[in-house]
Amino acid sequence: MDKFIIRPAREADFSAISTLVRSTKINPTGLKWQRFIIAESSVGKMISCGQIKTHLDGSAEIASIAVQPEDRGQGMARVIIEKLMLNASRPLYLMCRFELGKLYEKFGFYAIQTKDMPPYFRRISCLASLVDLLAREGTTLLVMRCD
Repeated sequence: MDKFIIRPAREADFSAISTLVRSTKINPTGLKWQRFIIAESSVGKMISCGQIKTHLDGSAEIASIAVQPEDRGQGMARVIIEKLMLNASRPLYLMCRFELGKLYEKFGFYAIQTKDMPPYFRRISCLASLVDLLAREGTTLLVMRCD
């Protein structure tokens, strides 16, 4: 891996952020470049990105963690997650596919039940359950919290 820097996203980064998030099949809603940080290679290529979203109910979510396919497996998601968590308020929430739960446990996140979710996550979780049932995707949405 080349050397890289972590920096706040700029408006000019939005297209690359959107493309990367969509290519990884992450929920593309709520993408605002002002909330993102990116890892950028020494030649100016975006390697990875992530954001902290604040919802109307006041909950904060770590979201849109994405890494370029050719840069995966080198710890770039970890770098973005750690940097985002550094100054994020607590509790901090996230939503992920069930199979990614173990990854986020390494950062202090734990799965929570619907009754313990803030209103935003409760709505999304219920909606996702319905969509999964209809699509028969076989994957489950996991909502996690870090205190």
